[in-house]
Amino acid sequence: METPLSIWAVSDDKAGNAAPALGLAEAVAALRPAQVQTRTVHWKGVSGRLPWYLHPFPLATLKDGTGIAPPWPDIWIAAGRATLPLSLRMRRWSGGRTLVVQVQNPRAPHRAFDLIVAPRHDRISGPNILSIAGSPNRVTPGRLAEAAQRLGGRMGDLPRPRAALLVGGRSKVHDLSDARARDLAAGIRDAVLAAGGSVMVTFSRRTPASARRLMTEALSDLPGFIWDGEGENPYFAMLAMADVILVTEDSANMATEAASTGRPVLFLPMDGGSPKFQRLQEYLISRGSARRFAGRLETFAGAPLDETRRAAEAIVATLDRRSV
Repeated sequence: METPLSIWAVSDDKAGNAAPALGLAEAVAALRPAQVQTRTVHWKGVSGRLPWYLHPFPLATLKDGTGIAPPWPDIWIAAGRATLPLSLRMRRWSGGRTLVVQVQNPRAPHRAFDLIVAPRHDRISGPNILSIAGSPNRVTPGRLAEAAQRLGGRMGDLPRPRAALLVGGRSKVHDLSDARARDLAAGIRDAVLAAGGSVMVTFSRRTPASARRLMTEALSDLPGFIWDGEGENPYFAMLAMADVILVTEDSANMATEAASTGRPVLFLPMDGGSPKFQRLQEYLISRGSARRFAGRLETFAGAPLDETRRAAEAIVATLDRRSV
């Protein structure tokens, strides 16, 4: 009987890093017998704000309770800047036994990693770099079906088309001003009423409080619901039950999660922007996964995105080459 692989999904406490690392680890475990564990990096004092090259002794500056200590896993999958001081040394610490995979562009020496799974919109290349659309994620048909069965009861009675609305917020290159929030909410409200449908809304931690309030006030009397953050997050159930997914253009993770469902995706404009996010959106539009919101709940046939599995297959292939 094959001994299960030990896989660690390593990140900081940001959902935008934790989900890609865990999603990719779970995808590898779907291909090979494996035990997946999560590890969260927390640094002592100001060391967490230092760049990776100013961490000479990273194990000594980790907070207690992270669980990051030998024996090291067979596969280390990490995401986020906070993981770099550890990822860069993992092959040396493990004597070359641990396969080291970094998600996203590390902006660090590529030779320290066995594989880098980077967004294609970052436009980096190299012999150990796999470019994918957006980020790995945890969206699978099985997870969506399970979420729909467990949490989708009240959603099934909503009038169709059912629109899932995923609202992001403030970042380095995007913002959601009050004026933008009002315009988005008014356009979505008109589209839902015109289609005779319903809307299921979730906000991110980055959504400004005033924008959340304005959009809630504008949409709360429509058929559907606005998740208030209480109880279990219905995010996957919303994706599963949606006929169309509306997503703000500020998040590569939300865009690729939405596109991975195979449901039609409509991008909502934000304040600001960047060429990188524009490239991702244009790619998803070009392959038939998405369109830009034009005031209607368009329910075209989406083209499912399965980049997480492709990245997992690359990890397994790299592992097999090492074994040979």
